Amino acid sequence: MTPTQYPGLIPSHEHERLAALQPYQVLGTPGQEVFNDFVSIVAKVFDMPIALVSLVRADDVVFIGNEGLPEALVVNREDSMCSVAILSDELTEFRDIAAEPCALVNPFVAQQMQLGFYAGQALYAPNGMAVGSLCVMDHRPRQLTPSEGLLLKDLAQVAQELLRLQAALAAGFTVPEALPTRLDATVQQSLTRLATLAELNQWETADTAEAHQYAESRLDEARYLAQTLYRELQIVLAGVA
Repeated sequence: MTPTQYPGLIPSHEHERLAALQPYQVLGTPGQEVFNDFVSIVAKVFDMPIALVSLVRADDVVFIGNEGLPEALVVNREDSMCSVAILSDELTEFRDIAAEPCALVNPFVAQQMQLGFYAGQALYAPNGMAVGSLCVMDHRPRQLTPSEGLLLKDLAQVAQELLRLQAALAAGFTVPEALPTRLDATVQQSLTRLATLAELNQWETADTAEAHQYAESRLDEARYLAQTLYRELQIVLAGVA
């Protein structure tokens, strides 16, 4: 990539970062089923209309998991806030994009998509190089609570392991036959509990102790789901060289 208007998007270790991205290039097809399923869960957990898993390539960003933004499959690197998310180990958050747009990317794309909020967490290759991001977005201004920020980080770790697993599968690695069934059962149980908590919360007046308790319970359940998925994937990937 040779941008002139947005040079701040290119980290000093870009050559090494692109080398770390190579094993994942086989995943460069937008909207893959496993990642679409994953970001669908992420969007529900955060109660946001948009969730994406991205790979940030030399000149563009491909959304291999896409919930809520079907018109964006591959975008220029300078048009995506995911290009910014890979520059930091910390959560990248733009709470009111219209009032305070990101200065590192083209602001008109976010305006065209009527985006009001962005939060993204970088995804890393095993050598520590950032290759993409997991993000959630909304059409109105928002702010993640500290607990929600930790949850997004936990879910980003799951996304990292999914990236590793899919790359390994493409290279010929095989997983235990029982894994998909076990993971699906875990996900479905947690989604049922999350839906129940969300329904109960609808009966509560906002800003009451009960409403806050239901919200915290949803976050606890979501973090349990993320940590369980991460552990299961780590066990399987222990066999990957």
